[in-house]
Amino acid sequence: MITGPPGSGKSTLISCVVSELTERGVKVGGVVTPELRKHGRRVAFLMRDLLTGEEVVIASVSLGKPGPRVSKYRVDVEAIDRVGAKAIQLAIKLADVIVIDEVGKMELFSRNFSQQVVAALESNKPVLATIPLKSRIPLIEEIRMRKDSEVILTQRARIQVLCRELSTRILHIIRGDRG
Repeated sequence: MITGPPGSGKSTLISCVVSELTERGVKVGGVVTPELRKHGRRVAFLMRDLLTGEEVVIASVSLGKPGPRVSKYRVDVEAIDRVGAKAIQLAIKLADVIVIDEVGKMELFSRNFSQQVVAALESNKPVLATIPLKSRIPLIEEIRMRKDSEVILTQRARIQVLCRELSTRILHIIRGDRG
């Protein structure tokens, strides 16, 4: 589990590890949630299925339908169900590594997404995910306290070092040597 304050490079680290693993022939599945910016300002969050490439807006400052709010963003829970939960389920079946960027307040409005996060953690596959540095959400705290989870605090200055370390560790796990 990758954690850190906003802007510390959590998603950048995830992207780096995904690239490293993919270059080495590892099948990576799950989701990433890149920002959508207009005129330099973040206006929405996307969710992309790493196996299929399907992408959808999951939260926006101008979402045209009702949904829960997180800060200035309206969350599209149905979109998270449709793309996010399905992507994790597909990754459990088909991928060597499951990536979940991010397990956060917006995403966890979806009960299906939450259930698939738990299913991924209970699978026999390595899971690389981001979680908030601080949270009162029970599932995030359960993930943080799991005996089979390691929480890594990221720092922007250490992204490349952490990327190499995590990629190497995940490769060892996949190969079965747990080194």
